[in-house]
Amino acid sequence: MLNLPNFLSVARIVLIPLFVIALINQLFGWALFIFVAAAVSDAVDGLLARLLHQRTILGSYLDPAADKLLTATSFVTLAILGILPGWLAVIVISRDVMIILGIMILFLTSHTLEIRPSLASKLTTTLQFCTIVFTLVSKYAFQVPFLIDFLIWGTAVATVISGLQYIGKGVRIFNQG
Repeated sequence: MLNLPNFLSVARIVLIPLFVIALINQLFGWALFIFVAAAVSDAVDGLLARLLHQRTILGSYLDPAADKLLTATSFVTLAILGILPGWLAVIVISRDVMIILGIMILFLTSHTLEIRPSLASKLTTTLQFCTIVFTLVSKYAFQVPFLIDFLIWGTAVATVISGLQYIGKGVRIFNQG
């Protein structure tokens, strides 16, 4: 069912190519605007799904898929353009691939799981989004080099910790089943 929260998730996916086109053309103001709009839609769709009691199975897949696509595309594109370090994109993408593979393995082996992000995962997502936003701010408006360095390293550490937590959680679920 395509309700308002699900529509926002689809809209977020549709914004991704526009974001990449803006980056490729060095339209950093537009890229920043598009990314912030997508990030805000991420917060709003979850809130609306809860408030309007419109949680759906489709939404439970669309929302995280849209998040992963937006994050992965952002880090890869910014790394290819030499704006963010490539190693950071590898860490971010590797964590997401491990999470998706873990979910697939658990699903294929008939393990029941309920995906709930941990505090470390929420911090990781926040740091990843802030890294992208302030990197774009730095390219468009004003330099914030110390903040960017902090965000890059903070994102890397939080992403690794969160990835290890997901691996540990997946192993526990697998061993229990």
